[in-house]
Amino acid sequence: MKIAFVFDWYHRDTVGSYLLRAAKALGHEAEHFWLRNARQIPPGFDLYLRVDFGDYTEKDLATSLNPAAFYAIDSHIPKSWQKILRLAPRYGMVFCAQRWAAERLPNGRWLPLGCDAELHAGEPAEPEYDVAFVGSDGGVPRKFILQALRERYPKSRIGPAPHTEIASLYNRARVVFNYSIADDVNMRVFEALAAGACLVTNALSHDDLKCLGLKEEEHLVLYRSPREIFAKIDDLLAQPERRLKIGRAGQEVVMNKHTYVQRIEEIVRIACAPL
Repeated sequence: MKIAFVFDWYHRDTVGSYLLRAAKALGHEAEHFWLRNARQIPPGFDLYLRVDFGDYTEKDLATSLNPAAFYAIDSHIPKSWQKILRLAPRYGMVFCAQRWAAERLPNGRWLPLGCDAELHAGEPAEPEYDVAFVGSDGGVPRKFILQALRERYPKSRIGPAPHTEIASLYNRARVVFNYSIADDVNMRVFEALAAGACLVTNALSHDDLKCLGLKEEEHLVLYRSPREIFAKIDDLLAQPERRLKIGRAGQEVVMNKHTYVQRIEEIVRIACAPL
């Protein structure tokens, strides 16, 4: 199948780049186009897939290019959501990384984020860090929580890192910490679990984690307040066998159900289905 991927590729670790890799791994003839060149994309593709990169300019695919689908990733950000709503009618299908967003669109379909099986998977190595977190400090309260983690657990690795090193860092961590904003099941959830790490993340107001097959205390550990974070991490640091068991169980679920290869398979199956 010929698939045109449309997204701005400023960084190597974008969801679009992972999906493009997955499509090629499946044997599809996949080609990348920048959004600024959307009007120059030729006909003849079996699917035109625009992938959200926070790029909501007025430039868009020509209406003659079909079937066309949009993967909306930042719908949990209010300003982005309003722009996604304006773009949605152009597409036959809008896949949303957040379930609530998909439910609010007549052409919406929930498609969570995932992991790259080659880049993110791994086996736990000799622990080097008590806590690992790959990403920016962000805003309040996350930046305060991360600073508190640095102070309480000096043998930690907290901060940005190249996407090619994420699995290696998580493999060498006793615990991987996550703080999702706006109830988002973010990339870090899948990437940490793919690495076989014991993930400690905030509980969400919905049951999306459970819907993804990720059960509390079996596949990951949840905290419900900042005060719980240290207690949860301290318990895990003192129980290596429990940590490893949770990490292995979470990895099994993610590698079996939540890779970008599986996401592409679902996109193709749904977006290209006959009406």
